[in-house]
Amino acid sequence: MRVPDALLRHRVTVAPYIGDSAYGPIYGPEQTVRALVAATVRQVRRATDGRETVSTAQVIAAPGLDCPPGSRVTLPDGRVTTALSTADHSAPGLPVPACVEVSCE
Repeated sequence: MRVPDALLRHRVTVAPYIGDSAYGPIYGPEQTVRALVAATVRQVRRATDGRETVSTAQVIAAPGLDCPPGSRVTLPDGRVTTALSTADHSAPGLPVPACVEVSCE
């Protein structure tokens, strides 16, 4: 079971982080997805180096979203932010919706 589309009221644009070059970060093709965005301040641990930092937005999307840490995320209000960590939530066999949670700077 996946998170119902009726709960995904926002649209966000994600450019997945691929790596670094001599000129800066490299991103894959942008994709616009339906999501639920919560603009709350939470303390999270960065996936890249393990340091604690503050997340100012959390994005819930359907399973299968390609958004590794470092990806560029454009929120519904037009703010461009960076993905700090991504968590896949699933519970096969249980009546809970599966989703992807992205914590953004």
